[in-house]
Amino acid sequence: MQTINFSRANAARVESTAQSNLAGQQAQLDVATFIAWTSAYARKDTTLSDFYFKRFRAEFKPAANAWVATRPLKNPAAPLTPFAMPQYRLAAQDKSRALARTAEAATAEAKVDNQRSDNYVLAVVLFASALFFAGISTKLDAVRSRVTIVALGYTLFLGTLIWLATFPVSISV
Repeated sequence: MQTINFSRANAARVESTAQSNLAGQQAQLDVATFIAWTSAYARKDTTLSDFYFKRFRAEFKPAANAWVATRPLKNPAAPLTPFAMPQYRLAAQDKSRALARTAEAATAEAKVDNQRSDNYVLAVVLFASALFFAGISTKLDAVRSRVTIVALGYTLFLGTLIWLATFPVSISV
């Protein structure tokens, strides 16, 4: 599962970056169109002003309409631009954030899986150490040393077995 979760996290990060880039491009387009519109509006070129206003992106229009409704030329409390309006939202940016959260969650799961894997590897090393103590005890001449080494191996084996019993069990096919 560790590899699968890391793969999911990476895929979500790549898609999040793509969506973030798209949102940035859309914002730049909105800014460029808005600047062109305000320039035409300031020159009182209604034909060009209307032309640009009709070409605002669908996501930008609600914010632009709400901003115009605040009468920014006469209302000093009006936001400076439509980009400061709560109506200005980029779906691609929202999707990017959601994908980033998905990536973070998958990474967290992968880290837990990695720790579990490390714990199992450590358990194998501890079991091998217990076997080593049992095997080396046969080479010792002194009975007291032999009993001490076997007891150490048995204690290590039993402790590792008890620790292993506390591990979560996950069955996946």
